[in-house]
Amino acid sequence: MGKLYDVCELKKALPVWSQRLMLDRAEIIDETHAVAVKNLTNNEEFFNGHFPDHPIMPGVLQLEAMRQLAELLGAGKLAPAANEQIYIKSVGKTRFRRPNVPGDRIKIEVELIAEADRELTFKAEITNASGAACDSQFTLAVRPLPAPKALPELFNASDRSAEVKLNEEATKALMPHRYPFLLIDYVLKEEGSTIIAVKNVAANEPVFAGMTTPVMPENLLCEIGAQAGCACVLSRPENAGKLGFFMSIDSAESLVPVVPGDQLVIECDLPPSKSRFGKGSCRMTVDGVEVFKSAIMFAIVDA
Repeated sequence: MGKLYDVCELKKALPVWSQRLMLDRAEIIDETHAVAVKNLTNNEEFFNGHFPDHPIMPGVLQLEAMRQLAELLGAGKLAPAANEQIYIKSVGKTRFRRPNVPGDRIKIEVELIAEADRELTFKAEITNASGAACDSQFTLAVRPLPAPKALPELFNASDRSAEVKLNEEATKALMPHRYPFLLIDYVLKEEGSTIIAVKNVAANEPVFAGMTTPVMPENLLCEIGAQAGCACVLSRPENAGKLGFFMSIDSAESLVPVVPGDQLVIECDLPPSKSRFGKGSCRMTVDGVEVFKSAIMFAIVDA
């Protein structure tokens, strides 16, 4: 069955803007298998913000590369109509095992392992010349394109004020993330082991460029939760001056699409741990409606 896709064909087949395309060349092996390659180079925009002076391919962009290849393989089975979109419905255990850095070439492999009513489940793996870098299991499904029915609730208790726990500058002082990969705006408050952060979703963010119907990608919602959790742990006195690295997604589920105009409130609970690993859960809401949830783990290391 094999079919090879060069970059021009990939741009036609996948509804992503060129700077969000995470595949350089791909091959459909058969109905259940596909393989792709992604070359990493210093000129890629995401390296500017992840991280300055220490560029690493974000783990969630590895997940995006696997998602794009899975969509290429499964789009015919999912068959979205003109008013529908393919999305990541859920993510199972996803482990970020080894960093990918400028100069690496990565191999992406996906296998279709289960089919249900307009849902496809895949297992996937990314490797580089040093070995396994990432593996995941996730489910793609189809949903209607979002169509908000009203203006958002404005000027509520989650809006930025002088009383926020960490304003934008204090948040950046804790985090190594920078444009275009700093995905929380401020930390609203901390209550015990729970931190509440806010992300205002705006139409002119780079992630939405080229999208006819802008929707925050599920892989970036995983990153938003991880950054909120990282801010939670790094704000504790015993972790002053340390760094947090995203290690795994234990689970994630998309409930409602997140679109420009939404104020995303991220509630992240990370109980204190005596080890260098932090585990916790994140719940995200828009106007009080739960839109996304995840369970994550990351490592705290010396800077």
